[in-house]
Amino acid sequence: MDKLLKLLDSNARLTDEQLATMLDISQAEVRTQIAKLEKEGAIRAYKAVVDWDKTDRECVTAIIELKVTPRRDVGFEGIAEQIMAFEEVESVYLMSGGYDLSVRVTGRSFQEIAAFVAKRLAPLESVISTATHFVLRRYKESNVMFLGDNQDERGYI
Repeated sequence: MDKLLKLLDSNARLTDEQLATMLDISQAEVRTQIAKLEKEGAIRAYKAVVDWDKTDRECVTAIIELKVTPRRDVGFEGIAEQIMAFEEVESVYLMSGGYDLSVRVTGRSFQEIAAFVAKRLAPLESVISTATHFVLRRYKESNVMFLGDNQDERGYI
């Protein structure tokens, strides 16, 4: 099943027939394995990687480092669940090192994200501090390259 997961992770649009050929198993076995992986929760979703710069949608992404106080009886999960509920939040990770949670958010502008951090995220009871880092350019995400098809608009000196 590990090979199947790797294939789906690299391209979730592969058909059962293509997967069966690549794995040298029947299409029925591919469907059975996928159904089992979905039921067990190993496959959580099928998602497109979108280059928002090529659309009309205004989109700013930020990665926010949070230092938090874990809650009694629920640890970090309590605050993580609270943060995950915000519509702006794309991902939340428990980290080792200098901060506790890494939170990836998107908004229409730098100001919108700054307001989200100041008015909704930072005031949460468990949050000790935040550090917001705005993404200026994506080069690679989910094993998809974003470099090479856009010219650098800054010019040369």
